[in-house]
Amino acid sequence: MALYSIGDVAERCGINPVTLRAWQRRYGLLKPQRTEGGHRQFDEDDILRIEEIKRWVGSGVPVGKVKALLEGENISVDDAWSTLKEEMMTVLRHVKPAKIRNRIAAIGRENPADALIDNVFLPIRQRLGLDQNTARAMCSLLDGALIDYVAFCLTGSRKKAGKDALLMGWGTEDRTRLWLEAWRLSQQGWRMDVMAEPLEMPRPELFPGQKIFIFTGKALTHRQQEMMNHWQEQGFTVSHIGH
Repeated sequence: MALYSIGDVAERCGINPVTLRAWQRRYGLLKPQRTEGGHRQFDEDDILRIEEIKRWVGSGVPVGKVKALLEGENISVDDAWSTLKEEMMTVLRHVKPAKIRNRIAAIGRENPADALIDNVFLPIRQRLGLDQNTARAMCSLLDGALIDYVAFCLTGSRKKAGKDALLMGWGTEDRTRLWLEAWRLSQQGWRMDVMAEPLEMPRPELFPGQKIFIFTGKALTHRQQEMMNHWQEQGFTVSHIGH
């Protein structure tokens, strides 16, 4: 039976080698063979298991719960995300920037951006934003760490094959959300750049030939929809992402 290196498997399955190592070491999801020199080697059964893990994780299951599903156990996915949120909140309460960055990086390597944004980071930011003083300081600390991590991810994604795109905010004050949405788009194959300051009125004509995503944080107003239609009629490649 053919055996493959971790680099070969990562390329074939579209997964970072760091993630494969985490699935093995931290979660016990993989048991590759080893060469005499200690290098991992994977066979076709391992690759099939990796694809199954990817399907579970891609459907929104936290990676920490995948092993139980593979072994036929019944688990609540909602409860699993709740556990991850509480773990993140515990780290935030310690108010240690390095620990916050490390935790974000760890779960960012192990879970899809879409799932983390929708099930962990946005709910936590909303929860902290409802309170005063200390909670808002914690939210600001979290936002700084998120932007730091997403900027790192975007730099990595720009080194890969893909299409370039620019993200603009329009009529929103949530700068951190811009970075989160750019991260989400980067996972869809876009090499993203972000305009860090939201605009009162985007000007696509300043970026001829550029694919542009516009984030509003909500449904387009009637006036905004008219402007989107106008830009598209003029030939600009502009798409709206709202929620």
